[in-house]
Amino acid sequence: MERAKSLPGRRRILKGASLAAVPYVLLPAAQAGARPRTVDFPSAEWQPATDANRTAANRPLTHPVDRVVIHVTQTLYAKALTVFQNPRKKVSAHYVVRSVDGHVAQCVRESDIAWHAGNWGYNTRSIGIEHEGWVDRPVYFTDALYEGSARLTASVCNRYGIPKDRAHIIGHYEVPGTDHTDPGPNWDWSRYLRLVGRA
Repeated sequence: MERAKSLPGRRRILKGASLAAVPYVLLPAAQAGARPRTVDFPSAEWQPATDANRTAANRPLTHPVDRVVIHVTQTLYAKALTVFQNPRKKVSAHYVVRSVDGHVAQCVRESDIAWHAGNWGYNTRSIGIEHEGWVDRPVYFTDALYEGSARLTASVCNRYGIPKDRAHIIGHYEVPGTDHTDPGPNWDWSRYLRLVGRA
């Protein structure tokens, strides 16, 4: 008859378990609700546009960033995000701001070129910010939307040294060659620039 193999003692089992746990102890604990490190604006939610709707770059090294272009989605927030995720659409923006609460989604890294302005030169040197709503429905331009967007625009301007004025924070309609009218006549530029300046 073969002799039974001796089983490891309790001390040996505990020692082995503690050694196996060491790598996990050294890792930082994940925070509840933590956002991926891909966002450039700290309170933004990462909702990436498809790679087919943007151009990878290394801005501001490859292209200077010297303006912000203000857009209106002409659709609902969630629909705008799905458009940017559809490779057939060939459009994107860096950010989308939700009307009801000013929540910000980032869709394209600021270092990359979003396809938002309809003018390649402006795309290469600007940050595009879409706002949920329609140009002819001012009810979508809520206090929360203005305030959330103003904080975002101020942050962008601070990062790139962009002056917080109408020469550098422009509407889509001001991009040369565009046929767009957004953000439209109901967008309160005076109020917006005042909020950007205070943010």
